[in-house]
Amino acid sequence: MSEKQEVFDYMNKCGVLFLGTENGDKPKVRPLGFRMLVDNEIYFLTGKSKDLYTQMLKNTNVEFVGQNEGEFIRYYGRVVFEDDEDKTLLKKAFETMPMLEQLYGDEGKDTAVIFRVQKATAEIRDMFGIKKSYDFIS
Repeated sequence: MSEKQEVFDYMNKCGVLFLGTENGDKPKVRPLGFRMLVDNEIYFLTGKSKDLYTQMLKNTNVEFVGQNEGEFIRYYGRVVFEDDEDKTLLKKAFETMPMLEQLYGDEGKDTAVIFRVQKATAEIRDMFGIKKSYDFIS
């Protein structure tokens, strides 16, 4: 099992992850339930009309946090928006979470955006400190 798979599996144990961005000079945190692992890369999705997208365009530094049974994960780095011209990733996202297709529909092909975290660090921690740490170059 790859380290990305381990991190993805841990994220799934957490359920909803919380994503932190910058909104002007203030932090902004929101729940994000969607993620998928494709070709050993963890992808997320948002809408181009959402504040989240605008915030990530202005400052690509993000951090996800999720909690599971007394432990939590931090997953952070810089956002990269995928050039998904043929909509392969978007179609896979709709298969993974069908409600996204209801939300974005056919027009989602122009309004939804797939992103990943580049040069990511994942830390699985408890109240005593880091239990596992992973650094991903890509």
